[in-house]
Amino acid sequence: MSSTSLSPLHLAVALDGTGWHPASWREAVARPWDLFSAAYWADLVAEAERGLLDFVTIEDGLGLQSSHFLAPDHRTDQVRGRLDAVLIASRVAPLTRRIGLVPTVVVTHTEPFHISKAIATLDYVSTGRAGLRVQITARPNEAAHFGRRTIPRIESYDAPGTQELITDLFDEAADHVEVVRRLWDSWEDDAEIRDAATGRFIDRDKLHHIDFEGRHFSVRGPSITPRPPQGQPVVTALAHDTVPYRLVARAADIGYVTPHDADEARAIVARIRAEQNAAGRAAEPLHVFGDLVVFLDDDPAAARARRERLDALAGQPYTSDALVFTGTPSQLADLLLELRGAGLSGFRLRPAVAGHDLPAITRGLVPELQRRGVFRRAYEAGTLRGLLGLPRPANRYAAA
Repeated sequence: MSSTSLSPLHLAVALDGTGWHPASWREAVARPWDLFSAAYWADLVAEAERGLLDFVTIEDGLGLQSSHFLAPDHRTDQVRGRLDAVLIASRVAPLTRRIGLVPTVVVTHTEPFHISKAIATLDYVSTGRAGLRVQITARPNEAAHFGRRTIPRIESYDAPGTQELITDLFDEAADHVEVVRRLWDSWEDDAEIRDAATGRFIDRDKLHHIDFEGRHFSVRGPSITPRPPQGQPVVTALAHDTVPYRLVARAADIGYVTPHDADEARAIVARIRAEQNAAGRAAEPLHVFGDLVVFLDDDPAAARARRERLDALAGQPYTSDALVFTGTPSQLADLLLELRGAGLSGFRLRPAVAGHDLPAITRGLVPELQRRGVFRRAYEAGTLRGLLGLPRPANRYAAA
């Protein structure tokens, strides 16, 4: 099968601080002094849009970054502190024209009513380019910020009760997304009349209670924000195993997965498609994107040397849940096409150093993919759903 016989490749970047390597902030291009400015984030997203990428995701959290997965640390040699991802996206939206904006939302301690309103607002501010990345947290210290419940410390994933806890958190996330989606539909598309002559601004019969009753949420609705321009902004989630695969299959438009080779990618895609079928969504489009951390240079030796230098600054070798690629844009293009042949429809690349590896993606990898006929040469749609080939869904509450 030739590369051009497949559907076009989708490409996103995951933005996190100065980059995904913990020592990235110490690189000359990193701009750590600008990290909490609007200009810093506007520049990164503008670079991504220059490369015609489908969208950017913006990391977020409910606790300080940590070198420990489930607990805080006390390090002072790595970036700590964040701006709010949804507010960053809203700030840069008017400065961009076509690229999608997908902030991370930690749903474990947040209310779906607030999230639905925030992402609907982002969709209006961006004129139809909003999405969200759904994330859970199992950190006890983050639960303590809210005081509504306690989450026991997870010592190991094999410990009794751990899988039950994780499953419950992902079930809650699925309910959260369902409430958010229903709230987006709680206004019909033509609910706003805005007729000054008759004094009618809205048609009250076209606003709907969602009356959601579940184990985790009880929400009546309707939203206070009219239906977003896309109808349903794009919902995405990162998944590593069966329980999160089920969340992707039940609730998402895009799932990010972390295969380390083509065989693993093929197996993961098969598992997600099976869960999608079990959820009754087999006929709905669902993208599966591969996540990779990238160290990109024109010479493979230079990429390796840069990674080794950053590792020395960090005091240990860099590891990740995702495949860590170190090499040239051409070599990365080879790998992406191999993985795409295993059933992935796109990729979310995590730049090791944002100031270095993001331009290497937009100015090195993208032209290479264009030469191979597998990536766009111009934006072909004005909404994120349009870029991803996702139709605008009908409103579930509108009369047929």
